[in-house]
Amino acid sequence: MKTSDLLKKESIMIGVKIDSKEAAIDTLVDLQDKSGNLSDKDAYKKGILAREALGSTAIGEGIAIPHAKSDAVKQAGLVAITVPDGVDYDAPDGMPSKLLFMIAAPKDGDLHLEVLSKLMTLLMDEELRRELLQAKTPEEFLAAIDRKEAAKDEEKSAKKADEDEGYRILAVTACPTGIAHTYMAAEALEKKAEEMGIRLKAETNGSGGAKNVLTPEEIEAADGIIVAADKNVEMVRFDGKRVCKTNVSAGINRPEELINTIIEGTAPIYYYEGDKTTSTESIGGEGVGHKIYKHLMNGVSYMLPFVIGGGIMIALAFLIDTIAGAPRDANFGTYTQAAAFFKTVGGVAFSFMLPVLAGYISRSIADRPGLAIGFVGGYLATIGTTFKSIGGDSSAVSGFIGALIAGFVGGFIVLLLKKVFSFLPESLERMMPVLVLPLLGTILMGLFMCFINPFVGILNTAISNGLESMGSTSQILLGCLLAGMMAIDMGGPFNKAAYVFGTAAIASGGFNIMAAVMIGGMVPPIAIALATTLFKHKFTEEERKAGTVNYIMGLCFITEGAIPFAAADPLRVIPSCVIGSAIAGGISMAMGCTLRAPHGGIFVFPVVGNVGGYLLALAVGSLVGMVLLGLLKKNVNK
Repeated sequence: MKTSDLLKKESIMIGVKIDSKEAAIDTLVDLQDKSGNLSDKDAYKKGILAREALGSTAIGEGIAIPHAKSDAVKQAGLVAITVPDGVDYDAPDGMPSKLLFMIAAPKDGDLHLEVLSKLMTLLMDEELRRELLQAKTPEEFLAAIDRKEAAKDEEKSAKKADEDEGYRILAVTACPTGIAHTYMAAEALEKKAEEMGIRLKAETNGSGGAKNVLTPEEIEAADGIIVAADKNVEMVRFDGKRVCKTNVSAGINRPEELINTIIEGTAPIYYYEGDKTTSTESIGGEGVGHKIYKHLMNGVSYMLPFVIGGGIMIALAFLIDTIAGAPRDANFGTYTQAAAFFKTVGGVAFSFMLPVLAGYISRSIADRPGLAIGFVGGYLATIGTTFKSIGGDSSAVSGFIGALIAGFVGGFIVLLLKKVFSFLPESLERMMPVLVLPLLGTILMGLFMCFINPFVGILNTAISNGLESMGSTSQILLGCLLAGMMAIDMGGPFNKAAYVFGTAAIASGGFNIMAAVMIGGMVPPIAIALATTLFKHKFTEEERKAGTVNYIMGLCFITEGAIPFAAADPLRVIPSCVIGSAIAGGISMAMGCTLRAPHGGIFVFPVVGNVGGYLLALAVGSLVGMVLLGLLKKNVNK
């Protein structure tokens, strides 16, 4: 659909003199009516005013596009006026609007969105805006739009032709949670490649699964692949290709360097050998610490859905019984049938937490054969065993720490067995993954867990007793530490370490710890949103727009909303957020706030113990972070 299909020369007025937003709306509605697009002028105007009540349709740069879907629209139409002196239309940049379009769309369908999209694409061209304002007649106005639209269509055709030639470089980006870093790395690589005149396609392994998936044809035609990931991704498809494998932060911070490894041919050739993979790290090579972190985060990323889903259901069970007036001595979570349902199902989901954690850590180390061995170790860490073993009674439960150990040991048991039986002829090698590894691996894992369960159980008991015996001062300091860690890297290793500690504490009754952890993650986005609202001169226009979204992200416990601000000004933003989060965590601990759900933000506030104190902690921490940002950040030079 072309713009000229909706915008006729009779629907255009040049050089209009108006002095208010209301007058502009009346003029445009009159044009719609005279163009025969409306069946009920007053009803359509009510629709326009209702849309304006939600927020001004002025988009800045001297442009406003009021629009409405209405039953009063007889046929879709577009009208336009130019206002050389400008009119105050409540634009976000404070500038008067000089080019005003109004869209009339039928109630059914999303035609207005299609027209809006096309208009926005055209009007972002400064040269076209100048031509439209200089037009002397409606014919000149319409001709300028037709020329620009034809040029855009030609540009799209040329771009499609380029795409048909294939991509020179491919990329895969992935982080453990797949919320922010995954997409930031993909965007950084694509933008840098565009600047360098190189065609690059990025596959994102996010929380919703793989998107923009690389096809076999694209992989075959590409010069090489960049894998910027902090968790394992499918690598067999890259066999024989030049691969630069690194961490996700390198994808965000050093995209040009990664691209050059493919262009210059310095990235090594990757070979997939059965369940073994060759090392391909060429940028930001993995040290022992990063390998451990990657394996751990791989397990955590698979564990989180069970923890969050099960934990919130258990919390709902307690809320239902509280509302139902269950007596204090009742078995909370089972007093009513509804609560019992949520607690039972949530408990089942929650019980998979440790086996899944151990299983996928083991799989990360040893590929598929490690999965079953890790699951067995994680389950034994959950339930213990029922017989005497070396070192005492192995019925002791080793819990979260035991599952962590089981995950890593399970992976290395599989690698060891592969090495031990590497002498087998190729004809017998097929028995390894289906018989030898599962059988011997499970036996060895069982023996190992029987040995460590008592000792780790003693350690768990000591930690639990230590936390319970902490004085108020020590608990407040712990709350400050964990909440502050949530704001240090906002989704990175420190953040994940604090969150994993909090979720593990839930299993042993440390609900006050989880409360401090969550509030520490909520403060950074909220503090930044408040600062962009109250200290506008400290932020760019783009940052102010993004700041509004951070209110929602902070209240929903999505700390990653603060990452773009921290990346742009880390020396001021990170300390401000860390201090605000630490204060919020300390107040939460001091007020005795508790949280039985491991996620959810404001949606789980009904199950927070001492919710008034929790709200106070969140408010104080966010305000402190906001004030520090206002004091530390410099004014933006326009």
